[in-house]
Amino acid sequence: MPDIVLATINAKWIHPSLALRLLKANLGRLQASCEILEFAIRQPLGEKTGPILAARPRLLGLSVSIWNHKATLELLESLSREWEEKPIVVLGGPEVSWLPSGAEIFRYADYVIRGEGEESFRALCYRIFCEPGAVSDVGAIAPAYHLYTDEDLKKKLVYVEASRGCAYSCEFCQGPLSGKGVREFPLEPFLAQMGTLIDRGARTFKFLDRSFNLNIARAKRIMEFFLERLETAKQERPFCVHFEMVPFRFPEELRKPLRRFPAGSLRLEVGIQTFNPQTAALINRAGGSGGEMETLEFLRRETCAIVHADLIAGLPGEDLASFGAGFDRLWQALSAVRRQSPPGTEFPPGLPPSAPFEIQPGILKCLPGTAIARHNETHGMRYAPQPPYEVMETASLSAAELGRIKNFARFWEIIVNRNPFPDMLPRLLPPGQPVFDNFMLLSDRLLENFGRNWGIDRKELGEQLG
Repeated sequence: MPDIVLATINAKWIHPSLALRLLKANLGRLQASCEILEFAIRQPLGEKTGPILAARPRLLGLSVSIWNHKATLELLESLSREWEEKPIVVLGGPEVSWLPSGAEIFRYADYVIRGEGEESFRALCYRIFCEPGAVSDVGAIAPAYHLYTDEDLKKKLVYVEASRGCAYSCEFCQGPLSGKGVREFPLEPFLAQMGTLIDRGARTFKFLDRSFNLNIARAKRIMEFFLERLETAKQERPFCVHFEMVPFRFPEELRKPLRRFPAGSLRLEVGIQTFNPQTAALINRAGGSGGEMETLEFLRRETCAIVHADLIAGLPGEDLASFGAGFDRLWQALSAVRRQSPPGTEFPPGLPPSAPFEIQPGILKCLPGTAIARHNETHGMRYAPQPPYEVMETASLSAAELGRIKNFARFWEIIVNRNPFPDMLPRLLPPGQPVFDNFMLLSDRLLENFGRNWGIDRKELGEQLG
């Protein structure tokens, strides 16, 4: 029986946890006594408790996120009633790192790891099972990519990280709370590990780096590595890489490799969050000089990248009209017909007239420990007390208006982002024209007709749209 079980509840089966694998890989000689158990949030409770009880660990480590907080609490409550012999319970992860000490989930914990866990968890385990031992920095952290199974690589997202931390101080984000800034993993060993994953059959690489393009030379080197492997793989082993980039750091030296990625091989997550300069200043959001629009236009005009762009509703000082105007700006930038580019521009083979894109309208969350809470009184911010801590109303957005935006976001996801009716979309959303007000009315009507925005039959939805 393993002495240590590391477990978590993932949002989906295709989302394996890199965090658990890193914890195990850095346990030194205790690694052989550690087992990883992963569950999906929709699995029945008994399918989660059963394997943990059968393993009979001496120490159970659980990774807790905003999305699995409630499910993890339910798991711990059930386990507490069924243990024959209770193990030491250690909680870690982004959610518990910043929760207040009186949070209910801590009733079930013997220890809590706050912040990065490779060093702290290893030190705790050595203190419990043998003698002290720890790692000192990201350069000394043992990689965990060998712990991905062949099934993980071929059927799931493969999470990787070339750097850790964030250089910015957006008040809605927990990234700045560690105070450690950005630290980079040694580049050449990292690229060698990526090569091994490709050789083993990895298909989708999702980088966890919060701002992949912070170090332009390093980002360029990583992209060129994947371009070389794509050229080698050609049609035999196609794969896709996913980077999160800040929209205001796109110099020409970065754009050159971006142009070379063939269709289907590159996804870019570009966080816009707000186009309102006053709101951006309030929350210490970097950018706002207008470069974001030019970046989006470049990506649509000159690359095959699948662009995923975010906006946040409910930020302090931003009302419905401002959010809608920002949404329309984003839509117009991403849906515009590709324009003629300067002579001599190198394009990837088979550049399509219009690469896919996604807009994700999200709702502001007051994550534990974040500075966004300082606006609660001055801007009338009221949040749900339970995860995911979404804003319920502000002085600028009523509860009813936020409810409409949530409904808008759900129908936008199932109609536009998933695009099950491609022939209808040009009629519903003419490219280059404002869409927010019209789609808001459509989503209002769909909610009224169906009485819900989930579990809707595709045929019935098509009939309503037709």
